[in-house]
Amino acid sequence: MSKVVLITGASSGIGKAIAHYLADKGYTVYGTSRNPKATTDGKVRMVSLDVTDHDSITNAIQTILKEQDRIDYVINNAGMGITGPLEETPDNEVRRVFETNYFGALEVIKAVLPSMRAQRSGMIINVTSIAGYMGLPYRGIYSATKGALGITTEAYRMELKEFNVKMTTVAPGDFATNIAAGRYHAPILDDSPYKENYGNTLRLMDEHVDAGMDTEVMAKVVHRIMLSKNPKVHYRVGFFMQKFSIALKRILPDTWYEKLLLNHYKL
Repeated sequence: MSKVVLITGASSGIGKAIAHYLADKGYTVYGTSRNPKATTDGKVRMVSLDVTDHDSITNAIQTILKEQDRIDYVINNAGMGITGPLEETPDNEVRRVFETNYFGALEVIKAVLPSMRAQRSGMIINVTSIAGYMGLPYRGIYSATKGALGITTEAYRMELKEFNVKMTTVAPGDFATNIAAGRYHAPILDDSPYKENYGNTLRLMDEHVDAGMDTEVMAKVVHRIMLSKNPKVHYRVGFFMQKFSIALKRILPDTWYEKLLLNHYKL
């Protein structure tokens, strides 16, 4: 019997790449999106799931359990980007991205854990971000959501140990996806004191995404994690300097690391 995988946010980008890669490996894959469309090859079963809607999450999980009687893996991939000066980013947009990136992932975890505890097996992989390891200028809210999910995962791992349910994070760097188009961008205001620096940083971020890694790289790493009997607490996937930046943050004085970021973003 093939293992059953649930992947949130599987209609495009990294989620879609993971879903199709695992389907080709013989897994029974359920992908989700708010408005699912059938895949052309029929390998991935798409179901409706809005991570900001409790009933939608419950219904999707129950649909899968009814059809398969188990869920072996959950990949919490659904998320959204957000950019803008912290001072000028609307509060409702801040709350919206937290509801999606953080609280949405927690809701999915809560919905699936009873069945995983009952079967005394399962793995949950939370997709965070290398940006979640540091506060980045004009991406502070996004960094905060992904950092919060990473820290929560650390606590969850210890609480779930006795039930043989495993949890980990995988943090991508820049990948060639449509995330830039789907981000909430606080507008560049003509009278804003941040106008020049924010505009320049926004262009730099978009260039990084356009030159990002192929999403299949992420899919292969996720598959390797799934095959691990004892997954690490955190995994990082990205270019060398992106991963190295996390190591530098650990060893450099805070002000030195801050200066590196300021130089990188030309601020």
